[in-house]
Order: sequence, then structure tokens, then C-alpha cells
Amino acid sequence: MKNSLICYSVGALLYTPANNCKIADDIASGRFGEKYSVALCLEDTIRDNCIAQAETILVDSLKKLYELRKTEDFYLPKLFVRVRYSKQMQTIYHDLGSAAGILTGFIIPKISLSNIDAYLNSFLSVRRQSDHQLYMMPILESEELIDPVTRVEVLSEIRDKLATLRKDVLNIRVGGNDLCNAFGMRRHNDETIYDIRPIADILTDIIAVFGRDYVISGPVWEYYSGNGWDEGMKREIRMDIRAGFIGKTVIHPNQIRVVNDALMVTENDYRDAKAILGWDSENLVAGSADRSRMNEYKTHYRWAEKIMYLAKYYGVKNE
Repeated sequence: MKNSLICYSVGALLYTPANNCKIADDIASGRFGEKYSVALCLEDTIRDNCIAQAETILVDSLKKLYELRKTEDFYLPKLFVRVRYSKQMQTIYHDLGSAAGILTGFIIPKISLSNIDAYLNSFLSVRRQSDHQLYMMPILESEELIDPVTRVEVLSEIRDKLATLRKDVLNIRVGGNDLCNAFGMRRHNDETIYDIRPIADILTDIIAVFGRDYVISGPVWEYYSGNGWDEGMKREIRMDIRAGFIGKTVIHPNQIRVVNDALMVTENDYRDAKAILGWDSENLVAGSADRSRMNEYKTHYRWAEKIMYLAKYYGVKNE
């Protein structure tokens, strides 16, 4: 599933509470621009006693978008519902009726060995009813991942269970704030999550276990205003990409542009990737287009594929 453009196109995933009554109008008006996705959250952003009301508002919002698209031309982002419990997928899908046709899929929070079977069974139930491809995006953020002694084993078991539905997993996501909360930590806007060593170690293990098979999105950056917020975000995204993450959860429209700009590829990377994928020489090693580095077909092929997917969706920087 990793070798597919759609996996790289989630990009900036804008979180909003499911009880946001303005979200349909904001999307239809083009407020957020293009090249972003939306997560309507029924979990951490909603108080326990407001779940039913939030479900109703969410369904109404998606139905409104569905109707607006019949008569208006606007950018419709990928739309996901972050559920609170497994059977909520079935409830939401049923209540949406024909409007379920604009739903991209579901986000599974705090996935763990104790709940993964229930979530997968509920997703399968919904997928069998759908007449279009539905995706899921599990979030690795449970406290099962804290203990370094058992972490890789837990991650590997989760990976093996997801393997049965691999083509339905659009991205793997990580919950940076949830993991930080386990230690009572929080980064400032001049720091990155990689400066918090226990969390950086968890992220490294996630990449090691899931990175060969899935696109994995970087953790949320919680700053969106004030001095230095954007420079801090750019710095962290550079480190995300260096670590193997693509895309980012965002919590404010200001952050969408930063993510999209960061995911554009450099002209040198684009030229080299294109040359590697179109290799026509007997020798499998050659100098790069600008003669600054070495390209090797066998060792750089997967990198080149990723660069071309990013270039196709986010573009090439005009340097």
C-alpha cells in the first residue's frame, strides 16, 4: 500500500471537533485552500456527556457537504472520522446514508492489543457495506508503547494484525502528545519532539517496525501563532522527514501551508529520482545531475519512488 500516490496525499490532516457546526461551510467556501485533509474528532476533543450531540452534528455536517457538492464546485478534502470506540464506526456509517459516499475513512485512536480486534471487525463490517473504498488510519499512542522492554513486540503484533487489511490502511499515525503526556512532558516552540529522548526512541521503533510497509505521518505540532511558531514547525517537519515520517497532524489552518511547503521536493532530488527510475545505463551507479553526489540504482530506488510521489502531489521547489 505504501507504493501508491494516495498514501502520500493525506498531507496536512486538519483536526476539528466533530461538533464544529461551521466545518461544512468552511470547506465549501475554500477557507482552508487545497491539499489538506480533515479529521472530525469524536474522541479527545469531545466531553463524555456530549458524544451523542457531537455525532448528530458530524452527520449533519457531512450530509450538508454531500448536498453542496451536487451543485457547487469546491475542493473536497479527504474526510475522516476519528471514533471513540469501535462500534461507533458502524453507527456513523449507518446514520450517514448516501452521504457516506464522501467519507474517506476512519481514524482509530490509541490502537492497542486490547482493542485492535474489535476495531478491525467493526471496520470490516462497514467496508462490506460500502460501495467505494474506505480506509482506516490507526494511531500509535497507547501506553502499551511506553515500556522499552516490550515495545517492539507490541508494535510487531499490531503490525501483524493490520497486515490482513494492509491495502485498507492509508497511513499509520502517531500520537505525539499522548506519548508525551505519559511522561508529563511538553515541547516548546524552539524545541522538537526529537529533543524529548524517550519519545524520540518510541518514534524510531515505530519507523523500524512499520516504515517498510506504510506511510507514517508525523506527530502534531501544537503551535500556530506567536513568535517563532512557524520556524519551529518547519524545523520539526525537516526532522520528521529525516526520520522517515511523511505528513503531519495539524490543529489550525495556519499550519496547512507550512506542511505543504515542507513536502515539496527539491529540484536536485526530483532530477535524481527521475533518473534513477528511468535508468538506462549498463552501469548501476552514476553521478547525480549536478555532479554533487552518487546515485545507485539498487540502493536508491525506493527513495526515488517516494520523491516522485511527493513531487507529483506537492510539487517541486523553484530554487
